[in-house]
Amino acid sequence: MHDDHSHGHDSDHHHSHHDPTSPDVRVEALEDLLIEKGLADPERIDATIRRFSHDIGPMIGARLVAQAWADSDLRQRLLDDADAVVADMDIRGAEIEHIEVKANTPSIHNVVVCTLCSCYPWALLGLPPNWYKSPEYRARVVREPRTVLAEMGLELEPDTEVRIWDSSSETRFLVMPERPAGTEGWTAERLAELVTRDSMIGVARAADPGGQ
Repeated sequence: MHDDHSHGHDSDHHHSHHDPTSPDVRVEALEDLLIEKGLADPERIDATIRRFSHDIGPMIGARLVAQAWADSDLRQRLLDDADAVVADMDIRGAEIEHIEVKANTPSIHNVVVCTLCSCYPWALLGLPPNWYKSPEYRARVVREPRTVLAEMGLELEPDTEVRIWDSSSETRFLVMPERPAGTEGWTAERLAELVTRDSMIGVARAADPGGQ
């Protein structure tokens, strides 16, 4: 948790956006060149990024959470050994070599951050949002989590314990939000529609079932 930040990120993860040889900078330069030459449409690029950020990517994690909501045995297996569950389900992709799942309860709320860069379970949540990578979020959510969460629209009860989990190159975290009331009898497919990317980072609750 947040009292241990010595988590040994790969050296090329440290603020790579300031390094002109970093992949992020080189990709941005290539994108700018393709747009300038009329070979790429910036609106289509943005739409594709939005799709992977909010739809395709997060739905893998959302389906996993929804299945755990509907199956108490799976839920416990995820909390005990998420790596085994992910392997059994043949979920593959970037940055999920070792995953730990932390479940929210009425008395405990979990939040994920990467204080040194932006380690993030891409294969489960898609592309990381810009705010997750920002120095402001990385620094403030550790020092004043309730204030940051409130600014993002999540108000917690005063007696709720907030636990901050610091992702690293060795371990990524996924938050299992609380299952909303009023969803008894729902299928896992329908439940997955309530699980958002932000709720799996811990900066929001699952969506209101009343809107479904």
